[in-house]
Amino acid sequence: MVTRIWAAVACLFATGCIGAPTPLAPTIHGSVGLPHHGVITDAIALAPKGAGYQLLRNNGVRWGNPRLVRGIAQAAADVARQRPVGPPLVVGDLSARFGGAASGHRSHRTGRDADLLYFVTTPEGVSTQSPGFVHFGPDGLAPAGARGASSGFVRLDVEREWLLVKALISSPEANVQWLFCAKWIEAMIIEYAFARGEDPELVWRAENVLLQPTDSANHDDHLHLRIACTPDESVAGCIGGGPSWPWLPKSPKLGPVADEDLFQGLVGDLMSLSSNRSEPR
Repeated sequence: MVTRIWAAVACLFATGCIGAPTPLAPTIHGSVGLPHHGVITDAIALAPKGAGYQLLRNNGVRWGNPRLVRGIAQAAADVARQRPVGPPLVVGDLSARFGGAASGHRSHRTGRDADLLYFVTTPEGVSTQSPGFVHFGPDGLAPAGARGASSGFVRLDVEREWLLVKALISSPEANVQWLFCAKWIEAMIIEYAFARGEDPELVWRAENVLLQPTDSANHDDHLHLRIACTPDESVAGCIGGGPSWPWLPKSPKLGPVADEDLFQGLVGDLMSLSSNRSEPR
């Protein structure tokens, strides 16, 4: 018995398996780890289509933290209610069923990330279907390809894009941590919000979460949504990997734990686990 306990302790500290869902750590669940190095245990699927949105493709990479899935659906529906004329929001990849590596993505591993294609209009300002991942320049135009407008270009629909950003950052459940986008797209969205006379507090939040990343593509072809960990999720294994914005619920601050207390708690958990396994099932 003692030999088995020490073997389990060695596994926990030597291999790092304490940071992933395991029978030795039954309280770790949900969005576990960092967005670029983790898994998810209780993901739900975003339906192929709903009020105000549709999936770009049904490739199985449509699972996410329940708050992420509901946040996308609610924000898309909110935009559709305010601007009912025009094609729906096109949603790209979320995460795989149990997270982990997903083809074409460095992150998207813990069910906290989603790619949202930009709303577009024709150059004349008429809402039209997104042609896919097209690259918008500082003038707000992108080559549309064969599926786009007759002129060969589409324009960023800044109005509906702001409504989407506003709905996401106003969501009491989603807890948006980042909205990755190119800096010129952020500038267009923020300028529109100020011109519209939006609440300065809300615009300030948008200015904080809208960001062009420095370690990946500039995101001029889609908006990358990432939600923050809630306090309960942090306790269960979610690692934020970014700032804790002052308007979001605060994660618990854990004090130092004495080595003796840590060891005693670990041994107690392992003894309980061993006892449970010896019982008939």
